[in-house]
Amino acid sequence: MRTRSRQLTLSAAALLLAASPLRAQTAREIVDRVDRLLRGESSEGVVAMEVVTEHWSRTYELRIWSLGTEYSLIRILSPRKEAGTATLKAGNDIWNYLPRVDRTIKLPPSLMGAAWMGSHFTNDDLIKESRIIEDYDIEIGDEGVRDGAAVWDFVLTPKPEAAVVWGRIEERVRQDDLMPLWARYYDDRGELARTMVFDDFRVMGGRLVPARMDVVPADKPGERTTILYRELAFDIELDEAFFSLRRLQSEAR
Repeated sequence: MRTRSRQLTLSAAALLLAASPLRAQTAREIVDRVDRLLRGESSEGVVAMEVVTEHWSRTYELRIWSLGTEYSLIRILSPRKEAGTATLKAGNDIWNYLPRVDRTIKLPPSLMGAAWMGSHFTNDDLIKESRIIEDYDIEIGDEGVRDGAAVWDFVLTPKPEAAVVWGRIEERVRQDDLMPLWARYYDDRGELARTMVFDDFRVMGGRLVPARMDVVPADKPGERTTILYRELAFDIELDEAFFSLRRLQSEAR
């Protein structure tokens, strides 16, 4: 009887392992899915970005378009003073357009880690220049139940040849629906630089997404930048020609 019971237990464990999400998808595939979560094959959205610093606070309204991982356009809709300011990524090239001086500036790779519009998001965050699965080695650091939910904790270490902003990234993902819960970003000295928290999970554009992201710098815990998705649509009709310098300099559609 004990032998039979043990065999049944082992068989049940084997079935659970075979059916587990990680078996169906590798760690690399899960992190890639999370990386693409708010972009899809193509997307368009309206976002509120609230920036709070020690000395000032400001809220921007943005419209964002993306096509795959190679093309994106971000335009400020308000406040009026910054309206029309835009950032474009097309392939390996990245530009900023400043309407007040009617000037287009091509960004060098050295500015990928710089703050975007004084926020705690970098240029790299907003335009997704770094491709997580191409630039980082990915492994599971831990897994288990945290705060009532089964999760994976992934550790992302940059590949030797990768030109990336972060020295290491740690990311927690919920197992049942593959929603990101938080990500911690470390500098090249191994010190925590900032934490990004994902929240307000809801269906937008036909898929479950985190509609809110908060970024808090480690050295200034009283500061933050919050992104709130107001509108989001996926698989819209866009082509590469849309992401042009002419579009960068034009008003929003």
